Amino acid sequence: MTEKQNDREANLRRGIRVEIASVVYNILEVIVSVTAGFLTGSAALVSWGLDSTVEATSAGTLIWRLRAEEKGADRRTVLKRKKVALSVVAAAFWIVVAAILYEAVSAFVSQEAPGFNWWGISILFVSLVVNPFLAWGKHRYGKRLDAPALKYDAKDTLICQYQTVVVLIGIGLTQWLGWWWADPVAALLIVPYVAWEGYEATQDARSVDPNDTEAAA
Repeated sequence: MTEKQNDREANLRRGIRVEIASVVYNILEVIVSVTAGFLTGSAALVSWGLDSTVEATSAGTLIWRLRAEEKGADRRTVLKRKKVALSVVAAAFWIVVAAILYEAVSAFVSQEAPGFNWWGISILFVSLVVNPFLAWGKHRYGKRLDAPALKYDAKDTLICQYQTVVVLIGIGLTQWLGWWWADPVAALLIVPYVAWEGYEATQDARSVDPNDTEAAA
């Protein structure tokens, strides 16, 4: 086995580990933020947690795709997995858009300010620290493996970082100034980014041709 092949296999293993860490952490985000969001009535927290399900789905499908290459699957199999992975992620994005809109509209109808929950605030602050490391790892190994899907996932994680800041600001304005509408507005600010990611993932999935074995995996 050549040195180049050894390096690629090592990078594949490390890329898979980064995505496993992403799955585990995003599941934690979902459990804590969605629970806290429902308990306090925060549409922004619920929406942020639902978006984390997309990240977990994306990471899970990338593990599945990278495992195929790690086990020596042929290029057609790798491309098939890439197409399925992107299609699953795209569908998840559109589901999250619908869920966020429902939560935000419900909050505007009720006009009730959400309560305060330290668990919800804590997971947001922890994410401000964890997400940059996950994004760096995904981009690093995506670049080393020449895997656009990994670099795309890194961008998703960075967008989640932006969303985290937006949600924290929304919750802060609600708690300190009593602006009940700040929370659903913060949730709605997430929608354009999730929708854009959904559009891009949809286009990427359509562009993958499993029969084009010369394409990059």
